[in-house]
Amino acid sequence: MSRENLINGRRGPLEDWSQINWRKVSKAVRNLRQRIFLASQLGNWRKLRSLQKLMLRSRANLLLSVRRITQTNQGKATAGIDKEVVNTPEQRVKLVKGWTGGSQSPTRRVMIPKSNGKKRPRLYPNRA
Repeated sequence: MSRENLINGRRGPLEDWSQINWRKVSKAVRNLRQRIFLASQLGNWRKLRSLQKLMLRSRANLLLSVRRITQTNQGKATAGIDKEVVNTPEQRVKLVKGWTGGSQSPTRRVMIPKSNGKKRPRLYPNRA
């Protein structure tokens, strides 16, 4: 198998869920988390912010997140807010390929009344 066909969470087209090298993927995510932790400990806020953005765009992080949500979590058979359940490896590949990024708009906070007369916040996604 050539090097271009291997998926390590960073490059190459994803064709088969079983071809992913999970050791490399988790190592890449772990290293990035350690770099984020170190930047926060040192107070290097500019570096911290850029590393956090890198984590959000990281393919390894996406692969590990999809695996955690669809394979290892206890609620893996429960549908989310999109009313979809991803069970098969083909569905996982489709989910990763179709991922365009999460909702990046800020949330709107509205105070709603509680039964005891006080108010609590209700968060709505800001959709333009």
